Amino acid sequence: MSSVRRPDHHRPDHRADLRHVLTHLITPLLMCIGMGLAYLGAFAHPEPHHLPVAVVGSGSQTQVLAQSMNDKAHGGLDVRTVGSRAEAVDQLKHQDIFGAYVVDTHASGAAPSATAAKGGGAAGGGAKPAPELLVATAGSDTTASVVQKVFTPVAAQQGVPLKVTDVAPPAEDDPTAQGLFFLMVAVSIGSYASVAVIGGAGAVLPIRMRAMLAVGTSFVVSILGTLFAGPVFHLVDHGLWGLWSMAWLYSAGILLIGTGLHTFLKRWTTLGVMALFVMLNFTSAGGVFRPELQNGFFASLHAFWNGAGFVEGVRSHVYFDGNGLAGHVWTLVLWLVVGFLMVGVAALAEARRRRAAENAAANATAVAAAAVAATVPERRPAHAATSANSESAAAVEEEMEEAVGV
Repeated sequence: MSSVRRPDHHRPDHRADLRHVLTHLITPLLMCIGMGLAYLGAFAHPEPHHLPVAVVGSGSQTQVLAQSMNDKAHGGLDVRTVGSRAEAVDQLKHQDIFGAYVVDTHASGAAPSATAAKGGGAAGGGAKPAPELLVATAGSDTTASVVQKVFTPVAAQQGVPLKVTDVAPPAEDDPTAQGLFFLMVAVSIGSYASVAVIGGAGAVLPIRMRAMLAVGTSFVVSILGTLFAGPVFHLVDHGLWGLWSMAWLYSAGILLIGTGLHTFLKRWTTLGVMALFVMLNFTSAGGVFRPELQNGFFASLHAFWNGAGFVEGVRSHVYFDGNGLAGHVWTLVLWLVVGFLMVGVAALAEARRRRAAENAAANATAVAAAAVAATVPERRPAHAATSANSESAAAVEEEMEEAVGV
């Protein structure tokens, strides 16, 4: 005997809930796409693009070497000549160049190398001097490695080993010189993650109070970053006050921009701040690869993005005697100004929305009052009441349309 299965009328319908979940999955999927495009686009295939280096020496040999390297690099290198080793060191500390190949260490004023002191190998019994490569690892360890790979074959062709001298080494506890980049990552996450809390949980607060919370939070985040850089991990051994001030400028800019954006983006704010301060920011900061090793898009962002301003500003302050520091600080200040402007625009937008909501509420109250009044007999001509109600309804409808338009 077969039984007929009756439909279960009490089974819940989850289609609306499923659509809700699928809609919210759009955000992490867009993050995945954005992070993949940004990180792989910036870091997957680093190669030099007009990387400025120098050949130190005088005479035709130096000129010929520089020209031949330029010809073989096909735009990858920008090889120039420098007259003396001291001048090359000065340009390295100003980050005008990122490597300097000293052809003749004796003529350039460098101390004789251990290789040169051994004797033999050159005609007439004299030792052939070992060429010297000057780098500044504190500016970028990866760039210094690329420069070393470029000049090692040049020294090999001369039949002598290459002596490498680091004229600006990083702190002892930050041998790769990338600690400042990861410090920026920590400060960035503390800043843009706080935006979600201030914009979400603090949505009921006036925009003025949210802006004050953003500024206060930036002080806390910057202090934490300074503690990480100094007492905790010893990434820097001096200049902590300068580092803290740049960390505050950087964090406050992110928090104020994010707080202002939340007024317009709402639940999409997280995606927006991640695009600005992770996808485009981390990849153009110069912490892993300098812009000379990246494609044109990320190299151009390095010139004015806030992460690059922070990383290069701290490098300049700590390792390069403040050379170029003013420009990097101005970059951070301009981003902070953008943050204040964004909060101001958000305040104006919220004021307009508030007025529109108040007008809509007043209109709805007027309509309800008119409906109640219409049910009460009045001692006036019917046509007058009808005319008045029609005019009132028309006015309410017009004001409602204006409110919706706003």
